[in-house]
Amino acid sequence: MIAIIDYGMGNIFSIRNALEKVGAEVKIIAQPKELNNADGIVIPGVGSFGEGMKQLLPFEEKITSAIKDGIPFLGICLGIQILFERSQESPESGFGIIKGEVIRLPDNVLVPQMGWNELNIKRDTDILEGIEDGDFFYFVHSYHCVPKDKKRVTATTEYGTEVVSVIEKDNIYAVQFHPEKSGEKGLLILKNFLRDVKC
Repeated sequence: MIAIIDYGMGNIFSIRNALEKVGAEVKIIAQPKELNNADGIVIPGVGSFGEGMKQLLPFEEKITSAIKDGIPFLGICLGIQILFERSQESPESGFGIIKGEVIRLPDNVLVPQMGWNELNIKRDTDILEGIEDGDFFYFVHSYHCVPKDKKRVTATTEYGTEVVSVIEKDNIYAVQFHPEKSGEKGLLILKNFLRDVKC
């Protein structure tokens, strides 16, 4: 079972529908104790970093413990940003699982970035199997991640600067775009994630 964490800020139903379309057994989770039986965890997200962290605080211990135990994790949009230590958007601390910070997109572009943009793939990984350099995905965000360890970056996107669009670390996968709104290529990423979930 893949647990989608409902913390009041995510595209819960669209990501659920997309995961079910690729064959996943999905459960929407509103209480931390419900994560005990999860084979995979998804955190979708739309909204501010600070408010997201406030809503996720009750889940933090269970999420970090599950990640340490090797449970596959997928963070989407805000779900990638909360993995980092801090964000310029608000004073709340992130999970700190990925070292680095989240900063605002540059002033020379329209903010938020809203629409389709292409991936520049840096290395071949499981989550990007079947995805080609230059494939387009759907973005909605005003801030972007800057990891200290660039080896975690698997794909970037150009939007006034080099934006980290995919990171991967052990059983952690995270994307800045919305695969559930990115057509067949987005579904392929979800299918790749599902393959790593031992149900």
